[in-house]
Amino acid sequence: MPAVGPARLTPSALLRRYRASLRAKLVSIVVAPLLVALVALLLLMALWGDRVFQALLAYKVNSDLLVAHEYFEHMVDGVKDRVLQEARSHALVEGLEDGADRGSAMAAVLDEARRAHGLDFLQLLDPQGFPQGFPQGFPQGRVLSAAPADASGTSQAGWRVVSSAAAGRADAATDAWSAAQLAAVSGDLARRAQVALRATPNAAPTDRTLETRGMVVHAAAPVFNAAGELVAILHGGTLLNNNLGFIDTINALVYQPESLPRGSQGTATLFLDDTRIATNVRLFHGERALGTRVSREVRDKVLLRGEKWLDLAFVVNDRYMSAYEPIADSGGRRIGMLYVGYLARPVSQAKDLALGVLVGLFILLAVAGALFSLLWARRVFMPMTKMVGTMRALQAGDASARVGPVGSEDELGQLAGQFDQLLSDLQQRNAALRDWADSLDRKVAERTRELEDANAVLRATRQQLITSEKLALAGQLTAGVAHEINNPIAVIQGNLDVARDILGPAAEPVRHELRLIDEQVRRIYLLTNRLLQFVRPEAYAGNTERLDVGEVAAGCVDLVRHMLKDAAIRVELACLATRRVRISRSELQQVIVNLLTNAIHAMPEGGNLTLATRDWEGHGVTLHVRDTGRGIREEDLPNLFNPFFTTRKQMGTGLGLSISYALVERYGGRITVESTVGQGAEFIVWLREDGSAATPGIDDRVS
Repeated sequence: MPAVGPARLTPSALLRRYRASLRAKLVSIVVAPLLVALVALLLLMALWGDRVFQALLAYKVNSDLLVAHEYFEHMVDGVKDRVLQEARSHALVEGLEDGADRGSAMAAVLDEARRAHGLDFLQLLDPQGFPQGFPQGFPQGRVLSAAPADASGTSQAGWRVVSSAAAGRADAATDAWSAAQLAAVSGDLARRAQVALRATPNAAPTDRTLETRGMVVHAAAPVFNAAGELVAILHGGTLLNNNLGFIDTINALVYQPESLPRGSQGTATLFLDDTRIATNVRLFHGERALGTRVSREVRDKVLLRGEKWLDLAFVVNDRYMSAYEPIADSGGRRIGMLYVGYLARPVSQAKDLALGVLVGLFILLAVAGALFSLLWARRVFMPMTKMVGTMRALQAGDASARVGPVGSEDELGQLAGQFDQLLSDLQQRNAALRDWADSLDRKVAERTRELEDANAVLRATRQQLITSEKLALAGQLTAGVAHEINNPIAVIQGNLDVARDILGPAAEPVRHELRLIDEQVRRIYLLTNRLLQFVRPEAYAGNTERLDVGEVAAGCVDLVRHMLKDAAIRVELACLATRRVRISRSELQQVIVNLLTNAIHAMPEGGNLTLATRDWEGHGVTLHVRDTGRGIREEDLPNLFNPFFTTRKQMGTGLGLSISYALVERYGGRITVESTVGQGAEFIVWLREDGSAATPGIDDRVS
């Protein structure tokens, strides 16, 4: 014999085992609240932890931005200090007092000072064009000397820092200079400021391809002689476009080694408007992302609304935890942004790993706790388990099965002992009852067999009597009808033939009516044969032909037209069938006329009579006769096709539907009916295409 494997534990099988186990239910009562509480606690920790984690990330990047901001301000102050230091230098003051050639010697002094202080330009301006209280935008004075030496002498729009220096105090600011302003200082400075714009996803649309403006940190300081008189203004500064050393210094200060998780990296960027002019953010091939632009969302918040951004942002090619703040020029206008941020993916992975470890520990502890509870419950419920096993053994027929010793003195142990005692008492009583039951069963069985035999004979006799009575009545009726009808039919037919012969051509105007009389006489003759056919169907069989059921149905409407004259009944024809069926034309007419007559009688107050045909796919044709009359009671539906059953007690004989059903059934079809009281009835005649009885096993259901 093949080995029988263990049953598969499907969800339904596990549910059945749970329902059948008291131990499992009690354990679940204890464990389920704990598990629900732990799961809820874990979810709360996860949600709260995520919020705290995001807050910590925002706090860190904000701290990083503060460091970058301080360094940027320190750099601005450093430019001011260096310019002020040089303005107070002995060499510069002495050169001015000695009246040195400012076109050569003074240019050399300024160029040496520019290099020493790491500035991109130094200009010595004539203070005569700056009266006390120099206003913003007042044209600056003549350039006395400059380094680089190619500075233009053309007047430019004045700066706040120069105005402050004219008023006797040093000042520094960050401003955006146009290409013309940069070229006025130095042609090389204008070329260095140029940054080609790159197409950047999510950035605001622009038609610019080149950024020619420059972000300049510049300062101005007054130059006084020994007498304390203002003799010149020293103006100098540094261009930040493409200043990679400056941005790398910020990045090194903000993101010290080991300050970020493994795999993350810190970045810093300086924006002019929304374009990166100095950055250590890299493109896919390692090139710095100069000329790329910030997303439109960040630009709108920081540059347009002047707010700080502390959140995740898509930076060039990845998501970074980012901090942006606006940079204002000397007039308070927002001209750019300072950015620091670090790659968010490694940080998120570290968070997810920590959360996964926490979830794993929770699952491990939950499984261990559940297993411990199940093992403990198994020991506690051991007496109950043995009792269940004993009951199953008893059900299997082992009357001697007992629980036996359970090694427990608690309530369950006492219950097991009482259960064994009860089984012993029941076994003794069952033995006594079994003897009485056996004797009683024998007597009951004998009496039951006698009653069953008698009932069988009675049912067979009753059925035979009913059938005999029906057949006898049908035979009598058939003989009477044949005798009473056939004689008048012969007289009518004979006189009709005589009238046709006498009238000759004069009978032509009523030829159609005479033909109808011939057909109806023939139909009456056939009806008498059908009555005999009901009693002896095997002795009658009509000639069959392939007929269009819709054509025959339409002709039958003419046959009952006289019944419709006095009734307010509207007839609708919907003959849609395309198939033909093999059947006797006269028998089909008999069935249709019978159904039409019943439908007309069901609508004494008038209504709609619908006659329709449809294709019965794969089988033949269905004929539908539907009326809107009184309908048929539900309790009468099963008896409609029984011989002699009629709902018209005063008029009907109860043979019409039974004969029709027998005719249709002879050709392999059937008649069904659907009706609702008060809503009419619909008779459906199912006619097979080949006109033969249905083959057993073939599905002839309604398609």
